[in-house]
Amino acid sequence: MRNAFFLAICLIAYAASETPPTHYGVLVFPAFQLLDVFGPVDVLYGHSVFHQKNLTLSIISRTLSLVSTVPLTMNTTFGASIAPTHTLSSPPSTLEVLIVPGGVGTRAPDLEAEIEFIRTVFPSLRYLIAVCTGNALVARAGLLDGKKATGNKASWAWLTTHGNGKVHWIAQARWVRSSEKIWSTSGVSAGVDGTLNFMETIYGSDNATHLENAMEWTRVTDQDQDEFAAIWGAKDVLPVE
Repeated sequence: MRNAFFLAICLIAYAASETPPTHYGVLVFPAFQLLDVFGPVDVLYGHSVFHQKNLTLSIISRTLSLVSTVPLTMNTTFGASIAPTHTLSSPPSTLEVLIVPGGVGTRAPDLEAEIEFIRTVFPSLRYLIAVCTGNALVARAGLLDGKKATGNKASWAWLTTHGNGKVHWIAQARWVRSSEKIWSTSGVSAGVDGTLNFMETIYGSDNATHLENAMEWTRVTDQDQDEFAAIWGAKDVLPVE
């Protein structure tokens, strides 16, 4: 009887681990990059329409006030705003997948709250997708220590200063799977390709192919196909021994 009980518990745990995630969240902050967020979110939207109706999306920020994409340091007023659904101090309890975007806002001097949130919530996540210079925040949280990662090639010199010399920054990469839980993508539009690779890995290749065709997106399926490393002169940065 005891053996049967423990077998049942193991089977339940295994089934839970095999169940595709349903609860997604995006971390936002002032001057986040629009496509870093809405590229991956549009992939997920298509998945919710065609394949998995029970997906949920949470927008997480410091407060529930509107968060603008306008970079105040760039002498422009052009941008859009998004309304958070949750705060850093009160995130959704069911969060399974977190998307961390980049943008000019990743260079702000006061991002400790966001970095601590990433660090604190990570153990309970099933997956994390870091896009563009959002990889700097994930690196500052210590989650890329001893791992490979990539990011925006136009910001490569700045990006690769993060991680305390413990990250192997890969220049020629559209995305990198840093670990079983972490996808690290290159700049801006690469978030779509990285998310489609996530979808293929988690939900199957037919699902990902259907989504790219529905989006009319010419997908990069080779993670090493990245002409922007050469354009911006980006080179690998090895961890400090």
